[in-house]
Amino acid sequence: MEDGPTNSNLKVQWMSSNEAAERLGVTTATLYRFIDEGRLPAYRMGRVIRLKESELEDFERTCRIQPGSLSHLIQE
Repeated sequence: MEDGPTNSNLKVQWMSSNEAAERLGVTTATLYRFIDEGRLPAYRMGRVIRLKESELEDFERTCRIQPGSLSHLIQE
């Protein structure tokens, strides 16, 4: 009897730094800043940095602007 996928059945989808930066619409330097500030998890595998697609999606959700939070930027 199966209740759905388990952690052992889920395959991690890895992204390169360039792929992640392109997806976010930022430069790789900005992506590295997010990583260095601890805002975005990343993994060093040998000489390359990889990011989990699911963690990038989580990061994207945390960046969503809440309505009413930009009033200080609006000039009247």
